[in-house]
Amino acid sequence: MLEHRRSTLEGKYWGSLMPRATEIPILAVEDDAAIRRLLGAALKNSPFKLIEAETASEGIDALINRRPELMLLDMVLPDSDGVQIIKSVREWSQVPIIIMSARGEDYAKVTALEAGADDYVTKPFSVAELVARIQVALRHAAGRGSGQSEPILEVGDLTINVPAYEVHLGSERIHLTPIEFRLLVALAKHAGRVVTQRQLLNEVWGPEYNEEAQYLRVYVGYLRKKLEAKPGSPKRILTEARVGYRLAV
Repeated sequence: MLEHRRSTLEGKYWGSLMPRATEIPILAVEDDAAIRRLLGAALKNSPFKLIEAETASEGIDALINRRPELMLLDMVLPDSDGVQIIKSVREWSQVPIIIMSARGEDYAKVTALEAGADDYVTKPFSVAELVARIQVALRHAAGRGSGQSEPILEVGDLTINVPAYEVHLGSERIHLTPIEFRLLVALAKHAGRVVTQRQLLNEVWGPEYNEEAQYLRVYVGYLRKKLEAKPGSPKRILTEARVGYRLAV
């Protein structure tokens, strides 16, 4: 069951969350009424306004007519499969989609992400985790809306100057090979979100390497050694077992 702690909903927790003059509409397409109630309670004092839909058809109608800025989507609905909904929506909309599902199998995650979902959380999940995923997805959507690629990517104290091919960790310059650099850029463009192995292989090496997961494991290992070399350094590249990788934010 969705973890609900009132302490995460009040005070500076929400005060630090993306200040905005108006509420941000979030659509939850979920057939479990208990989950919808918990989402509503969890987001009650947040900057988000929850729009509820019980079926896929209701969700599509809400997406068209109420124009939410993000969609939370259950994978199994009475009238459709989540993957089919993602593919249908992606034909005409780039609204961020976060999957909420009890299905934690690797295949289910990979299929949803490669169909066009932005992120995937497995039930049960904490309110704090879900809100963090929402924040990241909305930031990326805002970046896409600018119509420009970022010449400089910043993830915490990690700075990537794409045109100059330079990477700095704090004030220290980190020297990367061309493949390591391309891999880091691919992860940084989706920082905080899981990127599947196939997506990374396609972007860094090309589509002919889609099944060469061992290349990815080796170069992720190289990157970790360079980015996490100092004692006490936090983990920066997180593994989603058999699914892909996530650059921590």
